[in-house]
Amino acid sequence: MSNTIVKDYLPVDTSRPVAEFLCVDLDGTILNGDLLWESLLVLLGAHPWYIFLIPLWLMRGRAYLKHEIARRVALNVSTLPFHEDVIGYLREEKRRGRKLILATGSDETLATAVADYLGFFDFVLGSDGKTNLTGENKRRKIKDTLGDKEFDYAGNSAVDLPIWDAAQTAILVGPSPRLLKTLHRTQSVGGVFEIRKWQWSSLAKALRPLHWAKNLLVFVPLVMAHEFTNKEKVAQAILAFASFSLCASGVYVLNDLFDLEADRLHPIKRTRAFASGELPLWMGLLLSPMLLAAGIAIGAGVSRLFFATMVIYAAATTLYSVYGKREPIVDVLLLTGLYLLRILGGGVATNVPVSPWLLAFSMFFLLSQAFAKRQAELIGSAADETGQAAPSKRNYITRDIDLVQQFGVTSGYLSVLVLALYINGREVTSLYHHPQLIWLACPLLLFWISRLWFITNRGQMNEDPVVFATRDPVSYLVGLVMLLILFAAS
Repeated sequence: MSNTIVKDYLPVDTSRPVAEFLCVDLDGTILNGDLLWESLLVLLGAHPWYIFLIPLWLMRGRAYLKHEIARRVALNVSTLPFHEDVIGYLREEKRRGRKLILATGSDETLATAVADYLGFFDFVLGSDGKTNLTGENKRRKIKDTLGDKEFDYAGNSAVDLPIWDAAQTAILVGPSPRLLKTLHRTQSVGGVFEIRKWQWSSLAKALRPLHWAKNLLVFVPLVMAHEFTNKEKVAQAILAFASFSLCASGVYVLNDLFDLEADRLHPIKRTRAFASGELPLWMGLLLSPMLLAAGIAIGAGVSRLFFATMVIYAAATTLYSVYGKREPIVDVLLLTGLYLLRILGGGVATNVPVSPWLLAFSMFFLLSQAFAKRQAELIGSAADETGQAAPSKRNYITRDIDLVQQFGVTSGYLSVLVLALYINGREVTSLYHHPQLIWLACPLLLFWISRLWFITNRGQMNEDPVVFATRDPVSYLVGLVMLLILFAAS
């Protein structure tokens, strides 16, 4: 599976004599990615504490590192992002009677699993825990295996130059201009697959800027306290928004890296930048901590207390990504807590107290949105008739749909009840001259929540409810009318 676009392909000249053996690299050649990163993320996603052993394994060499990771993971190779045009070429070469050898630096256990899945390789050469089968080591292994027999080699990077020097013909997949020029000068090039490189648009997609709408919650304390005309406080709220947005994007990237297999099995999420192979996994592993660090650094510039809030937020979101999202009920409670932390963070950044009424209303309202998100995922998942878990790490089953809906609708309606009780409370008179007008907001809110759940229940909620609201004209209209009601009640 891969949505990588092949811009140009110079086919192998079939009229020329070819070697009996065609040796093929795996990472970056057949696979649009790297098995080491794929297996590492599977390991850390299931057992994050292994991160402390990775440096120790690496000290004993890359081959040992690959072997220790490979023997601890069960990688679903059928979901990997393959270069389909390369696969098609290899199948054609196999039909022509050539013998195909998978020669890779990946651990031989995982390489064998890939070869078995593809079904056209005659045998496999891979790293064995002692020797890292790349560069000169791979050349020697191929020569020891084939003896004096000639072979062609398909690879993708400069590390393959020693093998191409020993090969009869070079096949290149996604080479750099410099590598292509070098090989044209020193070697017989039989074919070139020009694979599209990563784009800035793919990077922007991975950051999910549409989801930054959730971070507008930091402005809620300011608006509800009628302090939105205070320029200094507004400036602090903007910094808080930026801090939360960067941290959130860092966690989105981390979450995508840990959810690769589930995303690739999902009809919509499979197009995400890392799942589809549009972005290399190593980039995500660098990008996530950089974004988190940048967000926390901005938080430190707001205030010490807000800095502490951002550290808690970063820790809580990471906990959610590596553990919480796998536990039913715990996941939606953690998700709701992260929403509330944005509101509390906004209050801390602007030095505006957050009232218990606002927290109570927000808790039930946002809990309803969290349940709606899970409901949408359950309805959209391709679960079997026995009600077993869908291809997701959420650990919900299809028989949970009715229960999740009950929890979500009830939570949403409870938020309206809290709003009604607030209107009759003493605190409301200190902020509003005509609090009775706020009663008009209650039926509007009931309408919006009910409509949201109708849409979700019909399977038309294909994304996060908050993101859905940013694209929904009815939601904008309801929000505008509610703001006018609050303005009139002031």
